[in-house]
Amino acid sequence: MEQRDVLVVLFDGLQSLDVSGPVEVLSGANVATPGAYRIRTASLDGGPVRTSSGLTLTPDLALADAEPPHTLLVPGGNGTRTPDFRLIDWLRTQAPRARRKVSVCSGALLFAEAGLLDGRRVTTHWALCDTLAQRFPAVRVEPEPIYVQDGDTVTSAGVTAGIDLALALVEQDLGRDLALAIARHLVVFLRRPGNQTQFSAQLAAQTAERRPLRDVQQWITENPAADLSVDALAARAGLSPRHFARAFRDEVGMTPGRYVDRVRLEAARRRLEDTADGIEEVSRHCGYGTPEAMRRAFVRVLGAAPAEYRRRFQPVPALAD
Repeated sequence: MEQRDVLVVLFDGLQSLDVSGPVEVLSGANVATPGAYRIRTASLDGGPVRTSSGLTLTPDLALADAEPPHTLLVPGGNGTRTPDFRLIDWLRTQAPRARRKVSVCSGALLFAEAGLLDGRRVTTHWALCDTLAQRFPAVRVEPEPIYVQDGDTVTSAGVTAGIDLALALVEQDLGRDLALAIARHLVVFLRRPGNQTQFSAQLAAQTAERRPLRDVQQWITENPAADLSVDALAARAGLSPRHFARAFRDEVGMTPGRYVDRVRLEAARRRLEDTADGIEEVSRHCGYGTPEAMRRAFVRVLGAAPAEYRRRFQPVPALAD
């Protein structure tokens, strides 16, 4: 069996979960398959680093002493905002020697700064996607997936998405059964596919400034099966349909119709994950009217029909420690 060397880059201001999440997954693989991964951590000078939460991490070695790994993992965190130029230089020269390059959250910014993401499809934390796209126009940023694999480069969204990414890597390397066992032990989904959206409708949109529009947003969330046409929502806000549509788009950042679509899809996803309701009942409860309408929405946005989505994302039982 091939042993895969994994090198985790450490720097001041990193997000501790970006390191501990993937490392716990890979370490879990070693319990079932001893020697599957050799995991090491390295900082620029080999000294301890302080995470954004105040925890101190002590690396195994200095980056200069690290041999080219199979998998190079770069976490995110506040420390990516003003990175040490020496770290960028190291990534620029040494990262291409790794067989697989992985970033979690804003770690993608470090790869991009080193020129390693030009022409590639990537993602990062939803709040940083615009920044990444604006600063590095040669990078093809996809804001919604929780992780994206493009050749030998894998990038993921914020924090816990690093766990999803690591489970996907274990599944690629060692098989689905082992990934499932690790997921059960960690009490998480087997894995969320990369095309699952990383944020909710409420996070994706802005909160309206004016009270009537904020109230309408809340009403939509609480009543996805109601009449959510522009005319009905405008009447609830006490505005003309034309004025309402323009004000909603200006303050929320998307049209009322798109916001309603997102809320209904999210409501249906949650109901499929959390209940045993039938597909027809879910579609009716979430405002789709027919199962076929809901199926089209799921396939268009998530790449999976409702029944397949439920099969993937209903929680698995946890194993005892």
